[in-house]
Amino acid sequence: MKKLFYSAFAYMVIGVLSGLFYREFTKGKDFSGFTQLSVVHTHLLTLGFIVLLIVLILEKLFSLSKSRLFGWFFWTYNAGLVLTAAIMVVHGMMQVNGNTDVSAAIPGIAGLGHILLSAGMVFLFLALRTRLFGPDSKHDVGLPVALAG
Repeated sequence: MKKLFYSAFAYMVIGVLSGLFYREFTKGKDFSGFTQLSVVHTHLLTLGFIVLLIVLILEKLFSLSKSRLFGWFFWTYNAGLVLTAAIMVVHGMMQVNGNTDVSAAIPGIAGLGHILLSAGMVFLFLALRTRLFGPDSKHDVGLPVALAG
């Protein structure tokens, strides 16, 4: 539970600081227009701070960390969020500095980050399902609730 609390807090701090960085960096470069830097702030606050606070509530209610899948969720999701946010910062700084020639690696790495985020969410739901219905439940074999009876 402490891991979730401190992670959510860290994403809140980094999210706020990324908003400050965006404002100051673009102002210092006299840049106006869209840049990836403008959405790093909201990504970190929403996907990091808010989502992990919701998971913290779910942990308190259902003891998610008792599921063996919880660790997979936590590390996969955080790796995806850090990778996504980092590549957004790199791409945004390139945009502000006027570099319009973007290597195919930038969207490729961003895509990998999004894939990790998605996989993390799948692990979260699998862990939640295990904690809600139990490992011996007929619901845990992947049958829709309506079919499982």
